[in-house]
Amino acid sequence: MDVPLYETLEGQVALVTGATRGIGKRIADGLVDHGATVYAGARNTDDITSDDRRAIELDVTIDTQREAAIERIREDVGQLDILVNNAGIMDSRESLAEMPAEVIDQTLTTNLHGPIHLIKEALDLLLDRPGGRVVNVSSGLGKLTDPQTGGMPAYRISKTGLNGLTKYLDGEYDDLLANSVCPGYVQTDMTEGSAPRTPEKGAETPIWLARFRPDGPSGEFWRDRSLKPW
Repeated sequence: MDVPLYETLEGQVALVTGATRGIGKRIADGLVDHGATVYAGARNTDDITSDDRRAIELDVTIDTQREAAIERIREDVGQLDILVNNAGIMDSRESLAEMPAEVIDQTLTTNLHGPIHLIKEALDLLLDRPGGRVVNVSSGLGKLTDPQTGGMPAYRISKTGLNGLTKYLDGEYDDLLANSVCPGYVQTDMTEGSAPRTPEKGAETPIWLARFRPDGPSGEFWRDRSLKPW
């Protein structure tokens, strides 16, 4: 799709959650390559070894870490142009009846509640000037237009909720671009090497979405730079 893109992200600031490995690391790599100042969120900042990005302690399930991360960005640079909600966990192939309550709660806390509260903390910076971008890394497993079968109930529901968050942000904030993206079935720790796609391929569309200019599309669900049904 032909959309207005920033050729360079120089002078812009991005925060990527779950940026230590897999898709998140590749997204951070790509934003650095485009010239952005990138804060790489990690539960253990020792896992961020590249000196071309700023390691920031961030477990999205912990209130104080979410608050501290945004406050650090506010104090360091006073702006945030791009927030990529990438951190997430998978549950299992169990049915809802069989899944332990703690697994349900942890999955929803990480994949949905964390992004909601992190966006809440970051909204003033994202809305400080037109064209702030939120990129929510979702999944086709959360699509309402497909049958919800095959287990993974908490994961599926969390991604459906993340898509709902995207639509809410688009409807509520005129100056904010919010989009969801399915990176496809990617080779990560979560998929235990069984997936056909590389992390680099999975990161391509999230990086592209992060480059949208203020008049770009918002409130949509994407895969491989193409619109997908919700």
